[in-house]
Amino acid sequence: MAVKALLFDFDGTLLNTNDLIIQTFMHVLNERFPGQYSPKDCLKFIGPSLKQTFNDIAPGEEDDLIEMYRAWNIAHHDDLVSQYPDVVSTLEQLKAQGIKLAIVSTKRNETINRGLAILGATQLFDVRIGTDDVNNVKPDPEPVLLALERLGIEKDYAIMIGDNSHDIEAGHRAGVRAAGVAWAIKGEAYLQQYQPEYMLQHMSDLFDIVKEG
Repeated sequence: MAVKALLFDFDGTLLNTNDLIIQTFMHVLNERFPGQYSPKDCLKFIGPSLKQTFNDIAPGEEDDLIEMYRAWNIAHHDDLVSQYPDVVSTLEQLKAQGIKLAIVSTKRNETINRGLAILGATQLFDVRIGTDDVNNVKPDPEPVLLALERLGIEKDYAIMIGDNSHDIEAGHRAGVRAAGVAWAIKGEAYLQQYQPEYMLQHMSDLFDIVKEG
């Protein structure tokens, strides 16, 4: 089946925000729960929305904790993110081949746009879906289905790509193929449990996937 659209998670897939996310969670958690959490504990918070995470940790306090999280995250964003090899050059070539590109993220559009500006990839994406756009975030299929609707692409012609179980599950629930990325902080073996159709060892692996259809 031909590939006409690639849907990407953002954090940990296109931009390395892992250090930023972990340090932000540690700042908030040390303020609220001194000494109770380690950076390793924060790995499980990568993927779910902030509302889900803080509701699980401190029900009823999620709005205050999200505000604290976002303030520290924005203040340190540009200093703590880094780029993965060949992400932008690969996206540019795929775009030139006529492939539609979308972002499907559990972060706000404002923060997605900030990360895209750092990548120098703002102009490459036809559609961006953030938490502002949906009622239900990944692993619910709503964000993936909305991206397909806005792209005008049927699900058989799309692949959802990400570094977390939520990305693979959302893709499968929406009826599209899914790809994990081996550079995920949780590791390739973790992602394989969710049976993605593809596993990218390098961003450029997408060339062969698109070519083979």
